[in-house]
Amino acid sequence: MSTIQNNLDTIKASIPGGVTLVAVSKTKPISDIQEAYNAGQRVFGENKIQEMVSKYDELPKDIQWHMIGHLQRNKVKYMAHFVDLIHGVDSLKTLKEINKQAQKHNRIIKCLLQAKIAMEDSKFGLSFSEIETILSSDIVELPNIKIVGCMGMATFTSDTSQLQKEFSSLQRFFDTLKEKNPQMTILSMGMSGDYPLAIENGSTMIRVGSSIFGARNYNP
Repeated sequence: MSTIQNNLDTIKASIPGGVTLVAVSKTKPISDIQEAYNAGQRVFGENKIQEMVSKYDELPKDIQWHMIGHLQRNKVKYMAHFVDLIHGVDSLKTLKEINKQAQKHNRIIKCLLQAKIAMEDSKFGLSFSEIETILSSDIVELPNIKIVGCMGMATFTSDTSQLQKEFSSLQRFFDTLKEKNPQMTILSMGMSGDYPLAIENGSTMIRVGSSIFGARNYNP
């Protein structure tokens, strides 16, 4: 059994049935993704649109591609024909652009609104009140998008009490949103270092890269 397959089996055995595993394949070669695919993985996440497009062109078409990085509006058009879920939507302008590009391909693209829960200034995202404003605005006029949940990135820290605080705050907020917005079923929280805690706090989707593929090489 390959290391990638072994890692996938270990992670899948450790997470509840209702949690979706997104294999974060950014910077990883086609061969690694194919190996994970052969081991049964079908959901992959990328943070650069150009890289995702080139991998989409080469890999099996039943893969669900998730855009998990910060989204530049002018690049949405390059992935609108195939992207399954966009995690990091942080403005109404971006939603409008996704809707416009999805329309051209007669598709409905699923989106998550990114909440800013981390203390770090480098993290993108919306405040809880901004998310509520977007959901109460005229998104009904955007028929080619579907907001299906929220995403949050915790502070990069080993302080579990800090992580607990951030994850639980988003869980509580998400639970209130679901009461008015029943289509919101996905709470995307947790990565390689903190996904068990994220799942304890209600995450239904985790984004795991290095624990599957090994450390990333940013200068191949």
